[in-house]
Amino acid sequence: MFRRREAVPFAFVAEADRFRSNVTPPPRPRASVSDMASRTLIGLVITAGFVGSLLFGLPALDTSQPSEHTQQSEASQGR
Repeated sequence: MFRRREAVPFAFVAEADRFRSNVTPPPRPRASVSDMASRTLIGLVITAGFVGSLLFGLPALDTSQPSEHTQQSEASQGR
């Protein structure tokens, strides 16, 4: 029968699933001022869009007051 040349300790096999390298990756480059400004501007534009759609959409969703304004064409008013 074939035998292994080196004995493998059981502790090494048990720790093999949680082995981590001791080599750290290089640090991420810092974002420049223009990158941070563009990200901030994009966030503000998206937030303003959500707020604007909410402000314009709330009157249409209001059901507490019955709508007195019905749409009528100018032809039905005799003009």
